[in-house]
Amino acid sequence: MAVFKKHAVTICLVLIILAAAALCVYAIANYHGSTAQSQNLDAPRGTLQGERNRPGELPEQAQGARRQVDNANQTPGGQAADPAQRQRNRQPDAASQPGGQLPGQDAGQQAGPAGGRGFGGINSAAAKYAPYLLGCSAGFLFVFVAAYWLLNRKKLKIEPGHVKILMLTLLVAGLLLRVAAATLMDGHNDINIFKGWASAAANNLMQFYAGSRTSDYPPLYIYILYLIGKIAALPAVSPYYTILLKLPSMAADIVTSYLIYRLAGKYLSLETSVLLAAFYVFNPAVFINSTFWGQVDSFFTMIIVTAVYLLSENRIGLSAVMFTAAVLMKPQGIIFLPVLFFELVRQKSFKNFLKAAVWALCTAVVIILPFAYSKGALWIYNLFAKTTAEYPYAAVNAFNLFGLLGKNYVRDATAQFLFSYHSWGMIFIVLTTLLAWFIYIKGNSRVFASAAGLLLITGVFNLSTRMHERYLFPAVALSILAFIYLKDKRLLVLSAGFSTTVYLNTHFVLFKTSGMNAVTYGPALVITSLLNVMLLIYLVKVLFDIAVRKI
Repeated sequence: MAVFKKHAVTICLVLIILAAAALCVYAIANYHGSTAQSQNLDAPRGTLQGERNRPGELPEQAQGARRQVDNANQTPGGQAADPAQRQRNRQPDAASQPGGQLPGQDAGQQAGPAGGRGFGGINSAAAKYAPYLLGCSAGFLFVFVAAYWLLNRKKLKIEPGHVKILMLTLLVAGLLLRVAAATLMDGHNDINIFKGWASAAANNLMQFYAGSRTSDYPPLYIYILYLIGKIAALPAVSPYYTILLKLPSMAADIVTSYLIYRLAGKYLSLETSVLLAAFYVFNPAVFINSTFWGQVDSFFTMIIVTAVYLLSENRIGLSAVMFTAAVLMKPQGIIFLPVLFFELVRQKSFKNFLKAAVWALCTAVVIILPFAYSKGALWIYNLFAKTTAEYPYAAVNAFNLFGLLGKNYVRDATAQFLFSYHSWGMIFIVLTTLLAWFIYIKGNSRVFASAAGLLLITGVFNLSTRMHERYLFPAVALSILAFIYLKDKRLLVLSAGFSTTVYLNTHFVLFKTSGMNAVTYGPALVITSLLNVMLLIYLVKVLFDIAVRKI
């Protein structure tokens, strides 16, 4: 009995790990794979639904979904249709729908090729989890507000001897629960697109971008998809294709949480470090993106967090590597590049400028060169140009200023107050960058790197055009990093706020839309968009107080 009391905490934590492992094993054992993949076990690699595609080519269903929004949102004259017309355009007859959706059928009940899953949505069985996720999200926020209150009251104490097993429990249980939860739904239409890309990359990696219809992602993540495609080709593993596609992002959640813990451990108390790591690893906004949607924003955020951390620790060369990797994974990485520039200008060191340039160039060459043989020297520039022009709308289901104004899926070439929405967006990007630079200059320290990155992504998301619902995702982690370095509790309030809006935006697009359709303009969109704009204003005030007013 005395031994049990002495090791009670350790025993309880081990039991939690074992319970999470048992749940994970049970979920995997009862998982039969996605319907789309089960039809494709005997199909040649590089195909989806049994249809052959050229190397690097998107499946026909994915291409159809990508084209659907453009066709639906234009009138015959090429002008943007009004919201009512767009809604009518999104309800064709069953024969014209990839999944055979009938007129008036609910998006969550979209019938797919195998009778239950339609391309571009989640099935009705998965949709039932929506209210439970909302409830868990509200409970999560309450629990962590209470935990932080207890921490401030000095009523939350962690014995140093329990830290390792506690962190092991958080990280291992966090990953196992993600894997178990990933079996509940296949994800949004992106999963099917990633399947096509992974199979095409595994079929012929060097020719991936050679097809006439190809990926709109830069090449970094294609290497990850290549490995997944190779592994999924094994007969014993192929039924778990969807889980494999989600696994890199789920693992990235764990890595980012660990980085937060290690960084916080250098500047904050032990209890705060563990609490911040737990806040990220079990955050519903993080969970829904990687585990349920199946997107790669977590992987991208891990790279951004690493880049900002390295820059804040004055490791210029490695930081340049990670910033370059971020740009070559998703075009949104360009948003964060000014942070590296700010610090290089602040240091006024030609040697560091040269070091950063050399490291960045070498990284770019290593990542890009294998694909350049089949596409030519300028192919990466053309890819970025094509990707940035792919969604010419004021907002693409982003709950931001343009969403608040009712401009979701309205062409950004539309004029408003002298300029087009696109021009206004570019003006706001310039102003946001200048403001971030001003804050950085006034702060006069590399510890403002995370704050500058947070301001850039929040400002660009809220005020620029062509923003998608998930582009604010890195703000959750960056606000935590900014708190660690600047130690202002208001940044934790912002982190809770970003967690709330990112979750809500993701939730409504995942569960309330089908394929590339627009979120209905209503209270959820208006309130969340307004909250995002208010968070931006509050962030500017907080950073102005810290950097300029020194309070």
